[in-house]
Amino acid sequence: MQPRPNHGLRPVFCTIVPPHLLDKLSQADDPVLAAPARRTLEADGARRHQRQVTALAFAPHPPRTADPVPTKPRRTLYDCRHGTDLPGHKVRAEGDEPTQDASVNRAYAGLGATFDLLLSEYGRSSIDGKGLPLIGSVHYDEKYNNAFFDGEQMVFGDGDGEIFLDFTLAIDVIAHELTHGLTQYTANLAYQGQSGALNESVSDVFGSLVKQYSLGHSAEQADWLIGADILAPRVSGDALRSMKAPGTAYDDDVLGKDPQPASMDDYVETRDDNGGVHINSGIPNRAFYLLATALGGNAWERAGQIWFDVLTGGELTQRAGFSAFARLTVAAARSRFGEGDEAEAVLKAWSEVGVATR
Repeated sequence: MQPRPNHGLRPVFCTIVPPHLLDKLSQADDPVLAAPARRTLEADGARRHQRQVTALAFAPHPPRTADPVPTKPRRTLYDCRHGTDLPGHKVRAEGDEPTQDASVNRAYAGLGATFDLLLSEYGRSSIDGKGLPLIGSVHYDEKYNNAFFDGEQMVFGDGDGEIFLDFTLAIDVIAHELTHGLTQYTANLAYQGQSGALNESVSDVFGSLVKQYSLGHSAEQADWLIGADILAPRVSGDALRSMKAPGTAYDDDVLGKDPQPASMDDYVETRDDNGGVHINSGIPNRAFYLLATALGGNAWERAGQIWFDVLTGGELTQRAGFSAFARLTVAAARSRFGEGDEAEAVLKAWSEVGVATR
């Protein structure tokens, strides 16, 4: 697949399952568990390198004409048939009837649900704000234990059936990965260190919001889990991550224990995983959970609006750290809601996870 113009941005390769977890799985004594994890790590490494190289070849996209902004999604789904050539074989276009393939239908619905939340609640047409077509490919590779956004499209593996199940089973996983595209077209947060952890956290936030929105769940009703539906029954755990209680999502003989910290007191300094982007994201994740539950009601209405305002407001720099992001959320709360419960709840949430707002 040839790289497509992408507005001069340099997209990154973002996966839902972090490298540290796959690395742990690849060391399992049982080859049935270890082999697919090793294949996934190798495939992700190759794809990540390819993204770094081809990103340099992207040319600025000519300005679009003032066409009406689409109010309906434009989705196209492909089937990789367990190969790795993207996008694969076209199997469903926008408006087509459901296929016999449940993975195709789930991906189609998940992309649509993300589009619906962005447009209905935040007035944004697709991830670029201009109705960008949404592309997804299912059945990627053999027993591929991941899903990713590569800067151009969504890709879903089927999992190995032992530890991970089909990655289209979780609507929050679909929305998480697509939100990496939203971040790419807005703040374009660098995928390294604290800015990378913010990038991952924003995807968890909107992944959870899309799930809550689609289920009609309030902040109190939500489970605040990411990827609960993709863990196989044999795994001792609830999900990949918990926004409510980082560090408690799983504790498994094969996968190990969830390493996410819940506050800056336990911030993890590491060179792995681009400086721990999937690990330290637990800190801003918990801050959002605390804000949303303190405000009550539907999390996408006030808490989500504040996060969206920061992401799209133009003041968030690409290498922003936690404190810079936190300060902008306070300013956004005051700008939209005034000096009231919202601003106070934002200040309290960040304070509770140890992130300074001044």
